[in-house]
Amino acid sequence: MDQFLLMAEAEHVANAHPIGEPVFSLKSSRRTAARTAAVALAGATCAAMMSGSAEAIVNGKDSTQRYPSMVSIPVTVVDDPTLKGVCGGSLIDSTWVLTAAHCVDPTLVTLDGTVRIGSEWKRSGGTVRSVAKTVSHPRYKNGEGTGPNRNDVALIRLNRPVSAKPIRIADKPGRPGTPTRLLGFGSIADAPDPTKWVFPDRLQELDTRRGAVSECAPGYADSTRLCTISQVPKAMACNGDSGGPQLQRDRKGRWELIGVTSGPGAPGVPCSEGPGLYSSAPAYANWIHQAMSRNG
Repeated sequence: MDQFLLMAEAEHVANAHPIGEPVFSLKSSRRTAARTAAVALAGATCAAMMSGSAEAIVNGKDSTQRYPSMVSIPVTVVDDPTLKGVCGGSLIDSTWVLTAAHCVDPTLVTLDGTVRIGSEWKRSGGTVRSVAKTVSHPRYKNGEGTGPNRNDVALIRLNRPVSAKPIRIADKPGRPGTPTRLLGFGSIADAPDPTKWVFPDRLQELDTRRGAVSECAPGYADSTRLCTISQVPKAMACNGDSGGPQLQRDRKGRWELIGVTSGPGAPGVPCSEGPGLYSSAPAYANWIHQAMSRNG
């Protein structure tokens, strides 16, 4: 498949598995395989999970610092409510989270109702808030395995403000070659068989760089979709990282947001071997601010 899945973790509600073990059964994975492919999001090969989200970080490493704006968003697969997963997001205002539109696409998933902000752990720490509203870009379109997701950005309004520090959206992405960093709770195992996926409870990070348009497949990267290349061999975001942030340093060395994990940068390649594709947060800054103002 050519899109990343949005599920950072798939698990049976009635039969939870220990952290770090593959979580869904072969029977369930077969039942959802077709749906999963269409929905995968972040860029991998994958065939399986479910809904439309992005990648998980393969060959990344445990987070090396605190990221107060990192958000984990639990979701449930529409086609099989026993399967649960997670997307990523970025706190950009005291009451607003920026994520991928496919992470809130009601044809793919339903939100579980809360999000966790500012924790390096998926299931504990940070601040938990309820989801008050979601707002997707009006021209969002899921690539469904035939191409990149388009206008793949959405906002989640929290039920009340948080004290965690939001991340600033960059004025513009750096030029190709600029060092960047990806964050996510996605699968750390790059395997076509969903039963072999392994999801960490600890936040993962990966150092990457802005790629040139030509480093992604024709028609994938453009002014609104950033081609992203790993600086580590055999590494990239993968199943479960959808919606999560791509960061770069500003002139003062502070992290700022440039991308939202959307999908693979080329069709038919494993997560660890292909480029990633990220919706450009600066390109959508005007829509983001207008949507927050209209829906505040």
